[in-house]
Amino acid sequence: MSCLGNLLWFLFGGFWQGLSWLVAGVFWCITIIGIPIGRQCFKLASLTFFPFGKEVRYGGGALSIIANIFWVILSGIPLALAALVNGVLLCCTIIGIPFGLQCFKFVKLAMFPFGATVETKV
Repeated sequence: MSCLGNLLWFLFGGFWQGLSWLVAGVFWCITIIGIPIGRQCFKLASLTFFPFGKEVRYGGGALSIIANIFWVILSGIPLALAALVNGVLLCCTIIGIPFGLQCFKFVKLAMFPFGATVETKV
């Protein structure tokens, strides 16, 4: 089921959200200081392309908090708003509700990506 969900997700919204994470990662990697943040963007882009069957767990320490503060100010808000709007639009239809719920998961991830780990559900 997750394979079909990932395919439909990629076709109906996941491609654009994943592409936005890739673009954010490229912009962060332009500077040497931003490379660790860009690498995290690339990891989360792969999650955004194919989210079904995966779970996000949050943790981290002081360094994650500092990185999240810079992230929210510079990149987090636009990515979170895009995921929120996409989620609301998808939830307007009955069939789009599972995809909208995935978008809402990405809103939190877009605001606090550091300290988050992605695990595969069994």
